[in-house]
Amino acid sequence: MTSSKMKKLAGGFAFILLVLIVAAVLRVNDQIGQRYSHEENVQKFGRLSYYDSRLNEFVSPQSIIFAKNKTTGGDPGFLRFFMKSPYAPQNELPKISLSKSDFSKPPMDLALYWFGHSTALMELDGYRILIDPVLDNAGPLPGITKRFSAAPVEREDLPSIDVLLITHDHYDHLEANTIKHFAATDTRFVVPLGVGARLKGWGVLPNRITELAWHQSFNFKSVKITATPGVHYSGRSNKDKNKTLWASYVISGKKSNLFWSGDTGYSEHFKQIGDKYGPFDIAFVEIDAWNNGWPNTHLFPEQVVQVVSDVNARSLFPIHLATFDLALHPWKESIELVSNLAEKSNMNIITPVMGQKIIPGVTKTGKWWVSQR
Repeated sequence: MTSSKMKKLAGGFAFILLVLIVAAVLRVNDQIGQRYSHEENVQKFGRLSYYDSRLNEFVSPQSIIFAKNKTTGGDPGFLRFFMKSPYAPQNELPKISLSKSDFSKPPMDLALYWFGHSTALMELDGYRILIDPVLDNAGPLPGITKRFSAAPVEREDLPSIDVLLITHDHYDHLEANTIKHFAATDTRFVVPLGVGARLKGWGVLPNRITELAWHQSFNFKSVKITATPGVHYSGRSNKDKNKTLWASYVISGKKSNLFWSGDTGYSEHFKQIGDKYGPFDIAFVEIDAWNNGWPNTHLFPEQVVQVVSDVNARSLFPIHLATFDLALHPWKESIELVSNLAEKSNMNIITPVMGQKIIPGVTKTGKWWVSQR
């Protein structure tokens, strides 16, 4: 091959590489989404005790601890999200695949579907609430933080949604493609402060977005949704940490009162929520992603059971599990520990397989994870 041909070939490869890099950068920027400027944040949120105007950051009730030297289970660095997890299940996890025709028509007074991790569809008072819908991987590019197994439903097969509820803007809770899918519908979006900017950038009209501060409420017909505190943080890049708020939620209907923990570490805020808004019929509590390296970012198993007691809930519905490897421990360790602790405490626990329709008090669930490796 002549030197001129080699130069042309090298130039072609360089051009293709440049195009791929530009495409990746554009995609990542789109997936990160927009945010309000510092000035806008100060104007909107400066009066709040948990917003620092100087740093332009929301402030957790507890300072978030990260101690790399105490991390267990492996290297906590970002590169692990690009690789297959050694803690992933060996086989496809059990699920019930769903299409539009499988959902209640009309929606029931109370029914629940868990789609994996923290994604769930709730039917309440005849309305549908979709919570933290993430149906693909949990990262800005394909291949980053891949699901253990496919979701039980495609976003195109979801039924009409009345309210889409987001707890915070981390990739495993806020998925740009799903927001874009519902942007052209009549769905109402309820999000913590600042997250509305992300949604607007993905095509959601401002008049369909409600941003809530802690202890603020949104009413949809007979359903009342109240944002409550959590010990956590937010951000979708290394430049926007804590520029948006995070939240847990109280979701109340005519006859049902439900608590959704969101991502959180343990603190006295749970007892305060229970005293102010409880008792609850069901507490949906995150159970996975705990690690000694980040001891107050997520709940440890024994803390999960304590939370149910603190908020005064009759039943525990575990969420935030069996979908992504976020914490460097075997995929079913959390549900095994939490289930055993709940049994010892005589606590009712609801543990569906992904896609299973749950009618509380009617549907029986079991330890589906026991036979899985």
